[in-house]
Amino acid sequence: MRALVLAGPHRAEVQEVPDPVPGPGEVLIGVERAGICGTDVELFTGGLSYLQTGITSYPVRPGHEWCGVVTAVGPDTAPAWLGRRVTGDTMIGCGACPRCRTGRHHVCADRNEVGIRGAIPGALAERLTVPAHTLHQLPASLDPVAGALVEPGGNALRSVRATALTAGERLLILGTGTIGLLCALFARAQGLEVHLRGRDPAQLALARDLGFTEATEGPWDAVIDATNDPTSPSLALDLVEPGRRIVYIGLSDVPSPVDTRELVLKDVTAVGILGASAGLPGAIAAYADGSVDPRPLVGATIALDEVAAALAGNRPATAGPGPKLLVDPAR
Repeated sequence: MRALVLAGPHRAEVQEVPDPVPGPGEVLIGVERAGICGTDVELFTGGLSYLQTGITSYPVRPGHEWCGVVTAVGPDTAPAWLGRRVTGDTMIGCGACPRCRTGRHHVCADRNEVGIRGAIPGALAERLTVPAHTLHQLPASLDPVAGALVEPGGNALRSVRATALTAGERLLILGTGTIGLLCALFARAQGLEVHLRGRDPAQLALARDLGFTEATEGPWDAVIDATNDPTSPSLALDLVEPGRRIVYIGLSDVPSPVDTRELVLKDVTAVGILGASAGLPGAIAAYADGSVDPRPLVGATIALDEVAAALAGNRPATAGPGPKLLVDPAR
């Protein structure tokens, strides 16, 4: 089959690789759509921290935002999965350690992250295999576009929940990329007053079209940092109300300084978000009931052969304002 392979920094190409075969407890997925994420870009550039620490090494087959149809099941796997449209958890723990046993498999020290770290190649390919226990069935009402946006949606929903805000309170979101805009959509669905701050004119225009306003004056009852700007974490601390919360989901290529004296003296709670795991069911439900529609965030759907250029920052000339690029491996 065809799959995108990252051989090293700035070295990406579509290659013919062996067809995956589902093992015990696994399923084979025919990928319908896969998303290109900022993490995939960092894998491409070599900036991902996992590459610096040796957790991940080249070659890498990326892609962790996906949906598809189960086309085969391995031994000891329920045949009822056949033919179902599904997505899956990116974070796959060992299942035996104390973290996994207490619901924290997404931070298991021995975890696989599909297409990022460990032994499970990613979904920027025609097919992939994943453990059946990581699957989430998608309702018939969800098309492949929405299905491929469940994973980033789960991250965004976890971020909004972590603010601990209630309806009517004021949330500031730093960043108008996919995660920032998804956070805005989920926050609005929960009755929060949402404002955004960003730099990209097209993304800011899209935010306005979606009914959101740019940030004016505080107070801000919570701040979500969904940027890759190393100065944003400290800015979030400056802007949040004392005694409230900052949620960090964005990552920069370099360490981000935060003055912990200010964190203490403002009595602020800082929360980090890694992975969508606990947010996947809620994201699926919100997409299915129509309270959140992620599809306007898709700027274009491209072919596998176009992914290398997209990772290098070259968006298709025909792309719309949406920040997210999806991939149709069948093209």
